[in-house]
Amino acid sequence: MAGTVRSCGALSLQDGSIRWRVWAPRAKQVELVLMEGDHRRAVPMQREERGFFHHGEANVAEGQRYAYRLDGGPERPDPCSLWQPDSVHGPSTVVRPERFAWTDRSWRGLPRQDLVFYELHIGTFTPQGTFEAVIPRLSELRDLGITAVEIMPVAQFPGNRNWGYDGVLPYAVQNSYGGPYGLQKLVDACHAAGLAIFLDVVYNHLGPEGNYLAEFGPYFSDRYKTPWGKAVNFDGPGCDAVRAFVLDNVRMWLEEFHFDGLRLDAVHAIFDFGARHILRDIQEVAEEAAKRCGRMVHIIAESDLNDPRLLYPRSHGGHQLGGQWSDDFHHALHAYLTGERRGYYQDYGRARQIADVLQQPFLYAWDYSRFRDRRHGAPPEGLSGDRFVVCLQNHDQVGNRARGERLPSLLRNPAKQRLASSLLLLSPYLPLLFMGEEYGEENPFPFFCSFGDPQLIEAVRQGRKQEFAELVGQGEVPDPQAEETFASARLSWSWPEETPRAGLRRLYHDLLAARRQWPALRDFETRSARLLPDRENGPVLELLRGPNALEQQARMYFNLSEQPQPLPSGLSSGQQILFSSESSRYCGSRENLHSLDSLLPAECVVFGPSTWRTPV
Repeated sequence: MAGTVRSCGALSLQDGSIRWRVWAPRAKQVELVLMEGDHRRAVPMQREERGFFHHGEANVAEGQRYAYRLDGGPERPDPCSLWQPDSVHGPSTVVRPERFAWTDRSWRGLPRQDLVFYELHIGTFTPQGTFEAVIPRLSELRDLGITAVEIMPVAQFPGNRNWGYDGVLPYAVQNSYGGPYGLQKLVDACHAAGLAIFLDVVYNHLGPEGNYLAEFGPYFSDRYKTPWGKAVNFDGPGCDAVRAFVLDNVRMWLEEFHFDGLRLDAVHAIFDFGARHILRDIQEVAEEAAKRCGRMVHIIAESDLNDPRLLYPRSHGGHQLGGQWSDDFHHALHAYLTGERRGYYQDYGRARQIADVLQQPFLYAWDYSRFRDRRHGAPPEGLSGDRFVVCLQNHDQVGNRARGERLPSLLRNPAKQRLASSLLLLSPYLPLLFMGEEYGEENPFPFFCSFGDPQLIEAVRQGRKQEFAELVGQGEVPDPQAEETFASARLSWSWPEETPRAGLRRLYHDLLAARRQWPALRDFETRSARLLPDRENGPVLELLRGPNALEQQARMYFNLSEQPQPLPSGLSSGQQILFSSESSRYCGSRENLHSLDSLLPAECVVFGPSTWRTPV
């Protein structure tokens, strides 16, 4: 049975007793308040050095409610609470996650190059909106070719509806999703299905409602600001305990909850100017956990800095993270296919950029960005493609739109959707799918929340309206607090046979199989991309992957235009047609793949050695 790896919270000891420990340097005295119905028993906690307090008791029942009282003030939940069954404002609850009966002892994780991510939001992935409701759908994801489920943040947030980035108790597992034991069941079920599972965690800020940490100690910094609130104190006075608070959280998810990795939200908003960056510490904690648990663990960062130092080895001044999201791929394809140029899309939209981003993950690598009005990024030299995660859609790129429209609703063209999906799945990077993308889900994913503070609710409403004021006349911005906004985001989970949805899902299935079966698609370093016949405008994109020999190379051609285009000559020598996005199998208009001499509008075709199997 795995032990507790946390240093604060309600800690289970070997003899079965519970030891409460909390960091509260701003308090002269701290009381532990134990609750039985309406009865409360306050116990003074013993002071330790550097602002810690503790108290232990035997025979503590599972489900024991408790809170802390600082200097006789109001009752506050434990900053390291694992469960808040009565909301972010209510008491914390004793749970013992080490008692869960895991069945995944033989699970060793997956190597990075095998990862195909599927990002999902627990509350809208199923009608029930719980961890356990996800489990029956895991076999569908596995059979599709997904290898890694990535769930959006589950740290306790106000109310029952939220994206998860307004969490205020990083250790507590959202009560409306099923709490800590429900999460453990989902992780165990993923491993039983042969799937890795990643958790999205937020270490750059905490949400506004129910955020009591500042009463305990200097968890936040006044020196830096984030778009969402005060920055976490990683380098100021008192930061040692704050850093430990985060690193214990990393250990807990990896060791006590068996996650295969973490996605670190917006690390560009993590400010740490100390000599040892917190990201390096997180990676080292993950490496230690991997050794102790005997399985592979991956830390993936989201960053808009295009900074390869996140990935470079420590010997070269880097943080040595496993991978990072690379937004340039999404922005280049989205801007070109939709014609949008608002905001950061003004830096994108040229055909040449699609070829360039397949050659190198960062389009802006110390290049001038008009949106930023400065040079941006640095060349990711010496880094293979499997260190970068790319997507067509994710929660940010869909949900941060005014109405949360998905790509199929913007394109309104199944052929273009198939083309975009082919570019994603045939790219030399790790693909991430946003839930429902594989069958062309059109239900939106707007921003939603369920705060309890009336002033905060109104501020969020007005903030959304102001953010998208220039889009007036294009429809109302959905009320983020309304339950119907949340309900609109639930997946239809439907792909009727003989419809473009079913065809698109078969395309995802086949190309994910090709990524496993074709040797060239396992090569994340050797590739060449260019536009034909015009290197700036194309409109045909050629992508070559694998060694420069016909018997080992995959040759791919994408028609980026809405008119038929000739194929380059001499493609049939030693190679066969392996795939067409316009095949009737995918509800396209091409019936015969044997005599192909031109590309249909928005068509992708792949040629490869005759010894390779077609992915059907």
